[in-house]
Amino acid sequence: MSVGQGGGKKHKVTPQMNVTPLVDVVLVLLIIFMVVTPLLTKQFWINVPKKADEVKQPLPDDSKPPVVLSLAADGTLRINKDTIRRDDIGRRLPRIFSAQGDATLVFDAEDGAPYGEAVKVMDLARAAGAVTIAVSSRELK
Repeated sequence: MSVGQGGGKKHKVTPQMNVTPLVDVVLVLLIIFMVVTPLLTKQFWINVPKKADEVKQPLPDDSKPPVVLSLAADGTLRINKDTIRRDDIGRRLPRIFSAQGDATLVFDAEDGAPYGEAVKVMDLARAAGAVTIAVSSRELK
């Protein structure tokens, strides 16, 4: 602020705005935004494989169906729709895997089956020689 000087008149205070601090703050904000803006644009490069134009070959008729181990809500176990006891998993699965030549098992549990029981059955199947256990997400027929 400045005080007006005059001959014999009352001294009036005349306000003046000092814009230097305002300009400093605006320039600092401008610099901050200029630095941060390139960091906000993220680019993700995705390499999508080309679509294969070849037609998939149908499976031959002599291909064996997968081994399906099913657990019902009441605890009943089935291997390919044959009802078995829990103790028979360790004897039947190795024979089936050796006959098929592939140790892949599809595990299917009904919605009402207890989770702990399903895990125990999958552990028994793994101990019986199942190398790959595929969990079915749809109802098998």
